[in-house]
Amino acid sequence: MAWLSFGFFFGAAVILISLKLVSSLIARRRLNLEASRQGCEPPYALPNKDFLGLTRLLGLLKATKEERGPQYLLDTINAEAGEDVHTLHIHIFPRAQTLMTRDPENVKAIFVTHASSFEINAHRSGIFRPLLGDGIFTSRGEAWRHSRGLLRPQFSREQLSDLTLEQRHVDTLLSSLPTGPDGWTEVVDLQPHFFRMTLEAMTEFLYGHSPSQLDANPSAPSTPVFGHHLDAGKSYINTRLALGKFHWLIHPRAFTNHCNQVHAYVDYFIQQKFQHRWWKASSPTNPDTEKPKKFILLDELAKQTSNAQVLRSETLNVLSAGRDTTASLLAWLFYFLARHPVTFSHLRSTILSTFGPNPQDITFPQLKNCTYLHHCINETLRMTAILPIMERVSLEDTTLPRGGGKDGQKPIFIPKGQSVLISTYALQMRADIWGSDPGVFRPERWENRRPGMEFVPFGGGPRKCIGQQFALTSASYTMVRLLQRFDKCENMETPVGQRIRFQHGLSIRSGTGAVVRLREAMKPNTVDGSGDGEGGKEKV
Repeated sequence: MAWLSFGFFFGAAVILISLKLVSSLIARRRLNLEASRQGCEPPYALPNKDFLGLTRLLGLLKATKEERGPQYLLDTINAEAGEDVHTLHIHIFPRAQTLMTRDPENVKAIFVTHASSFEINAHRSGIFRPLLGDGIFTSRGEAWRHSRGLLRPQFSREQLSDLTLEQRHVDTLLSSLPTGPDGWTEVVDLQPHFFRMTLEAMTEFLYGHSPSQLDANPSAPSTPVFGHHLDAGKSYINTRLALGKFHWLIHPRAFTNHCNQVHAYVDYFIQQKFQHRWWKASSPTNPDTEKPKKFILLDELAKQTSNAQVLRSETLNVLSAGRDTTASLLAWLFYFLARHPVTFSHLRSTILSTFGPNPQDITFPQLKNCTYLHHCINETLRMTAILPIMERVSLEDTTLPRGGGKDGQKPIFIPKGQSVLISTYALQMRADIWGSDPGVFRPERWENRRPGMEFVPFGGGPRKCIGQQFALTSASYTMVRLLQRFDKCENMETPVGQRIRFQHGLSIRSGTGAVVRLREAMKPNTVDGSGDGEGGKEKV
């Protein structure tokens, strides 16, 4: 009987496997016929290093740990396929055959012309949910459209053009950078300062108050503690992303603790809202009235739901992205400016001629029109690709315009369910697009250039980052204020000459920070010309 039962189950298994193989062959034949009908040809395929693609996964994880993840993918493409191959198949566990592209025409198709045929990976929600919940950066379809509609008023031009919030938090930043008798600050890593500033600003932007404004309350959450747990949680998320559908394998107790601490930070503000204690601390925008003048996301969401988990998820998605993007950009700016004193000097001269030395004279239109400042920001985003990889999955059979055939100029057939990786870092390092020196920080390359789909630091199309203008405005204002005050910036990183290091926590930040010292600018004494003993000049 035992042998009979075994034979039955063995035979059934053979039949099922055979049916699966036949079904797969039929499906493949159908796809090949459809691809041929549309004039498509397959792209270059990197040779598999092993059957499952584990070697490439382990190589990517190792490179990420060594803070060279974006370079690893770029070097892999250039070394194994060639610098003229811009779209290729690559096998990285746990995905099957993944398409990777750095072709602007394909990026345009994915983000714009064929946008309805592509969506974020369905696994992203499960990957992010323990830390950030379900919000605009993890939802798809109607749920995503609903989230975006809720958030749009928060990022209106009226909101962004009011620089009051930015001024208050930059004032706090500047007060943390005292200078000595010689006018120089101590050696300081600006990166953690920027992360604290942007976290405080985003918290006030979304909830109406920041923790520093509630210091009188002993139960108010700690910004540094929250930042630590958010960064640690994102490190786990980054590994979960690499594992795709097997993300559930990475969920240790430490990750749960980090998630709980992050949630406690946001829940504090939500609890204050529902316990009617929210405005006992005076509002920074309107201290004599019951409610603030500005649109506050938490207020608007609370009109639609009292579900604390929904409120936490929607606001936390924005808080996390807004804090990281702006702080990373500012730190990278000073990383490069400290190494390029001529560029620093040119930028400061431009800022003084545009805005003058008085912080009160800075306006939103001026920020939008300060061309050289935008050149420096764009070059920093190009060099670092703060979001180095963007993934989309095809919702239906479709095509991409280029990458097929021996010359890479034929269209490619994309079957339903195909994963496509856009390597923004590799795209922004193409010498045929950016010149022979793509690895050199040179803002002047942006003169007379109107970037297209070769430059997508915030994505593109319908899912383009809703907070892009907020991040750029915040970074621009902060740079103007800092360069109004300081006229020199020296690189103090040790040892000198280290390679650029990309620390990956979803977005890319400097692995060595922005270690500098700054000199406070001096101006002619306008009272009696006697100065302060420094050649007739006084500090700005």
